[in-house]
Amino acid sequence: MSEASSTKSDFIREIIAADLASGKHETTVTRFPPEPNGYLHIGHAKAICLNFGIARENAASGARCHLRFDDTNPSKEEVEYVQSIKEDVAWLGFDWGENLFFASDYFEFFHDCAVALIEKGLAYVDQQSAEEIKNTRGTLTEPGKASPFRDRGVTENLELFARMRAGEFKEGEAVLRAKIDMAAPNVVMRDPVIYRVMHAHHHNTGDAWCIYPMYDFAHPLEDAKEHITHSLCTLEFEIHRPFYDWVIEHCPVPAKPRQIEFARLNLNYTVMSKRKLLTLVKEGHVSGWDDPRMPTLSGLRRRGVPAAAIRNFCERIGITKFNGVTDVALLEFEIRDYLNKEAPRRMAVLDPVKLVLTNYDEGRSEEVAVPNNPEKPEEGSRQVKLTRELWIEREDFMEDPPKKFFRLFPGGYVRLRGGYIIHCTGFQKDEHGNITEIECEYLPDTIGKDAPEGVKCKAAIHWVSAEAGVHARVRLYDRLFTVENPDAAEGGFVSVLNPDSLQTVHAWVEPALLETAPEEIVQFERLGYFVADRHEHVRGAKPVFNRTVALRDSWSRK
Repeated sequence: MSEASSTKSDFIREIIAADLASGKHETTVTRFPPEPNGYLHIGHAKAICLNFGIARENAASGARCHLRFDDTNPSKEEVEYVQSIKEDVAWLGFDWGENLFFASDYFEFFHDCAVALIEKGLAYVDQQSAEEIKNTRGTLTEPGKASPFRDRGVTENLELFARMRAGEFKEGEAVLRAKIDMAAPNVVMRDPVIYRVMHAHHHNTGDAWCIYPMYDFAHPLEDAKEHITHSLCTLEFEIHRPFYDWVIEHCPVPAKPRQIEFARLNLNYTVMSKRKLLTLVKEGHVSGWDDPRMPTLSGLRRRGVPAAAIRNFCERIGITKFNGVTDVALLEFEIRDYLNKEAPRRMAVLDPVKLVLTNYDEGRSEEVAVPNNPEKPEEGSRQVKLTRELWIEREDFMEDPPKKFFRLFPGGYVRLRGGYIIHCTGFQKDEHGNITEIECEYLPDTIGKDAPEGVKCKAAIHWVSAEAGVHARVRLYDRLFTVENPDAAEGGFVSVLNPDSLQTVHAWVEPALLETAPEEIVQFERLGYFVADRHEHVRGAKPVFNRTVALRDSWSRK
């Protein structure tokens, strides 16, 4: 499936098309509104692709998508997260242009809306503790109990709210609640808290405020302030939609956006909670938010996952109203499908054993041509130095092979990629029985030619010249968790971390990889796709590569 598909269709796009056709809206305005309290993950990619994608598809009518930071909780938000979010959205391929906004820019507007609710008798200051408020909310089968402060007069509430803003209350001593219905079937509508006291420094407004709006109150007001036409949220916000509409109805807003919910992205073998991802970082289970084992966009980028593959993946899974779990193998398929066409081929040996061509003169060498990418013949070939001593993969030789083992074994034949057919004549072992050296003879005049009559050669293996090869550090990443649903693990998600999720090997690679730029992705022939680490790899120095994905799904056979 191509990301350029022109046949995208889902229930949200159908609603938008109908609104444009009916004249309800002249254009479409969406928004991606992350809270800057962590790094974006693959689940956010679905929302990014949806919101920015709809704007891009309707560009002819002036559609746009806003990048807006819902920075209403300074105790958990940092400038680092703001910068990382902007970088991730841009890397994924989307441009917000001049439409960059912060909820904190609207703090005065939020305050004025709260005052308007108080003046209408629709909000009151509650001085119960957080625990008391929680205990009187009721249950799904029992109504809540009214606060003893619920019937305060407008004048008193205005005075108390002004004192909250002036900093006269400590955290937890007073909140502002909407006055709706303590017996409402939807618990969200039972006088929700809309403002709380928080003496915390804000990354954008400094110490100008000590009261901050709750997300459920700020969210619809932000949308209205920015004239959002379609506020696209994941399904967990469906129960909050009545309050969203209540705020829009009762506050002095310049526009009336519509909230529409869709199913979030859930992946097996993955956790998506930013709180849990933060735990992995803070407890040192990973090296940071951009650890290549993390499902964060920065982690996926460092692992070498192309942004286009993520966009293709989001298009493939589509937009629905029903929650489910997507197999991470589908994401890996999209990565392989993209890289198979785009990634140049190079040779690397991750578990080396020495191979000596005993009939190849010492000191002799020659250049052999190896294709850069069989999927793109127009990219031609490169010259690789062939010498008497080579490194090959240890698993490409077996002393006593089973049937249908077509690689190297005593008496057997195999072709060196781009080079000669060779014949195994012997091998050496150490005192522990480990193979230390393989002895072979090359068959002259077999480069680029079929095997001579009587010679059975059914496979080609990759190799690196022991003389010309370059030492490289290669990190082999696997799935971070051992079970499909880490969130449901009896001992908690940390208890099912995969102890083999990272293995570092010292490999031999062909010299061309010295010139690889950071973030450049290649296929190590027969091994998988690897990326030059964006932070540690330096062109011309010892290469550092991360495995992006293997050539096939090895987990499906476990």
